[in-house]
Amino acid sequence: MKLHQTLRVAVLMGGLSREREVSLKSGKAVAAALRDAGHEVTDYDVTDPALPGLQETRPDACFVALHGPFGEDGTVQELLEKMGLPYTGSGPAASRLGMNKMASKRLFIRHSVPTPDYFAVDPSHSVAWAERQAEQFGYPLVCKPAASGSSLGVSIVKDPARLPDAIALARDEGDVVLVERYVRGREFTVGVLRGEGLPMIELVPSRQFFDYEAKYNDERTRYITPVSLLPTLYRKCSAAAVRAYGALGCRHMARVDMIYGYDANLYVLELNTIPGFTPRSLLPMAAAEAGVSFPALCDRLVRAAVRDTAEKRKRRRLIA
Repeated sequence: MKLHQTLRVAVLMGGLSREREVSLKSGKAVAAALRDAGHEVTDYDVTDPALPGLQETRPDACFVALHGPFGEDGTVQELLEKMGLPYTGSGPAASRLGMNKMASKRLFIRHSVPTPDYFAVDPSHSVAWAERQAEQFGYPLVCKPAASGSSLGVSIVKDPARLPDAIALARDEGDVVLVERYVRGREFTVGVLRGEGLPMIELVPSRQFFDYEAKYNDERTRYITPVSLLPTLYRKCSAAAVRAYGALGCRHMARVDMIYGYDANLYVLELNTIPGFTPRSLLPMAAAEAGVSFPALCDRLVRAAVRDTAEKRKRRRLIA
């Protein structure tokens, strides 16, 4: 199904994080979709942070299908910019912000994006200090790494006696731990494509929450679309997702996770600058609901990368 002129695309997958296997699934799916769209595709498995041999493939664009540190934290984006290679997704600054949940939440608050109350446990804080903070905050709480993905290291803490274990689990993924007020309600995700909200998806896991197993392995997880919501609330959720995308300075795509609480308030949990592209992934599912096939979605993203880089180079020439 050739959509436009052929591009040479390197799909960056795998990577160096604990999310390597998920990234390989995303990358393989993207590579197949781009071939269906008529492009010349190189499957580039990232095992060396220097990206050896990538420039020699002479790609017109790189599709970044890397999850976790190195792929989502701005590192690979800086490398690609130094190489002068167009790439999909947000730039280095927005990628760093999206990966760092603390930085994201501060910007959400500044841009009037509703988000749960929180406090941070950094390496200088003892568990006893965290327990005192949590006692003032009240239970239940959500304990998560401040800079990780795929819900790795996340716990819902209802019993104060379980807080030390939850902090230790989160610290396995990173030094800084984010502790949030737990919100009971309906969980949604909103994909954003080129600054426009895609159809919402409601997440109904069979597990306690939408954790790693629920995302990638549990066949009982339900994804509901179209979502049954009052039109005013639907628009409010979509607007919050787009506002979060703008607050972090994202480009091309993002996925914004949120909860509509039983207290009748909306809470944005986090933004993912490189959503999954596996057969079970939510951004492709939302795009399909909007009438955009998976090959067409991947094609749009690589063409956006080429176009944005060309416009940036043109601006630089005009300034010079």
